[in-house]
Amino acid sequence: MTVVTRFAPSPTGYLHIGGARTALYNWLFAKHHAEYGSGGRFLLRIEDTDRKRSTEDAVAAILDGLKWLGLDWDGDAVSQFTMAGRHAEIARQLLDEGNAYKCYCSPEELQEMRDSARAEGRKTMYDGRWRDRDPADAPPGVDPVIRLRAPHNGETVIPDMVQGEVKVNNGELDDMILLRADGSPTYMLAVVVDDHDMGVSHVIRGDDHLTNAFRQIQIYHGLGWEVPQFAHIPLIHGADGAKMSKRHGALGVDAYRDQGFLPEAVCNYLLRLGWSHGDDEIIRRDQAIEWFALESVGKSPAKFDVDKLTSLNGHYIREAEDARLVDLVMPLLARSLDGGLAEDTESRLAKGMAGLKERAKTLLELAESAEIYAMTRPLSLNEKAAEMVEGDGRAHLTSLRGRLADVATWSHEALETAVRTYAETAELKLGKAAQPLRAALTGRTVSPSIFEVIEILGRAEVLGRIDDVLKDG
Repeated sequence: MTVVTRFAPSPTGYLHIGGARTALYNWLFAKHHAEYGSGGRFLLRIEDTDRKRSTEDAVAAILDGLKWLGLDWDGDAVSQFTMAGRHAEIARQLLDEGNAYKCYCSPEELQEMRDSARAEGRKTMYDGRWRDRDPADAPPGVDPVIRLRAPHNGETVIPDMVQGEVKVNNGELDDMILLRADGSPTYMLAVVVDDHDMGVSHVIRGDDHLTNAFRQIQIYHGLGWEVPQFAHIPLIHGADGAKMSKRHGALGVDAYRDQGFLPEAVCNYLLRLGWSHGDDEIIRRDQAIEWFALESVGKSPAKFDVDKLTSLNGHYIREAEDARLVDLVMPLLARSLDGGLAEDTESRLAKGMAGLKERAKTLLELAESAEIYAMTRPLSLNEKAAEMVEGDGRAHLTSLRGRLADVATWSHEALETAVRTYAETAELKLGKAAQPLRAALTGRTVSPSIFEVIEILGRAEVLGRIDDVLKDG
């Protein structure tokens, strides 16, 4: 059997981090069966039936977020709204077959029902007053809704692939509305029809949908359709165990991209939020596809920890190809330096990226440290760097300027020898000589190896930056 999963977001905002994890799990399950089973497909459905809240911008943000994460879907993205006619057709089919009925209750009657139930301490459920009533009793001028004739006896059971067997007494579920009085389908009906028509075999989603599943199964049974397998994954909580919110990092995927996270780091982190493979923490995409199984999804809520994500991102930055990081950092530098990049910035970054990426945990940090290769002369020194080139620092810079100018072969080894020789001659620790040099050449007191920086900047730039500082004095 070909496994078919789907991700079905509502386009009422960005692709949030919980939705991204749901999409990832669906994608991995389908990909695993495509490569190691009898076939797998991952489908995308935009549940845009709420026309007041659904926006094209939100649709674009969802598609963009999925593409950034590398979660490609099979076929075209489907709009649920465009299938409203099909949903209504199925509601009428249920009506014709006696598995649904018309309800003529007014809003006032429904409110009275709810008020009475609350007053008596009962669940606020529809009392089924039109379930077996003669439609001839219908009040004039009232457009009815169509309700499912749900079973009131027995149980509805879900053999959930994550939660295990879960069940509910049918007496706790009322006859839900399938088609509103204006002819528009409800979410419950639309989801069932769409999943059936799209051939979805596995519904993998958050466990906040578990109660919906009981109702949706009753629709499947009413239609005589095969019920897909369900897997309801626990939601993500904050590090403090509370429900996930913006203060925990419940942001859109686009926000993490803007903060300098790599998509592979985000995916790796989301994968481990509720799923495990032994003690493995760093999991490549190909490994994730091979290893992923719903049986390894935990039943408890996962805790989101921004610090752990950031640390993991640092690993992926160190593992990333230098050329890719250069491409990612260049626009960030152009923005932070207002477009005023040195002419040789890109080639300098290509040479210096191996040293720069060792310390960075985000692309923003990487871009900030890369500014030393992108700034135009004269450099603006920060407060600590400015202090470093005063007094004895200025004297050391003057002497070092001459030593560097005399270096015949502009190589890391020759440059380090020149600076070390000066330090020994002046009876200084190497740091006492190197720190003023670092301050003058980078505008700050922290950088990759200063000899690597000197080699990459080149003779003319190094001597020019030193002259700028000495001139200012």
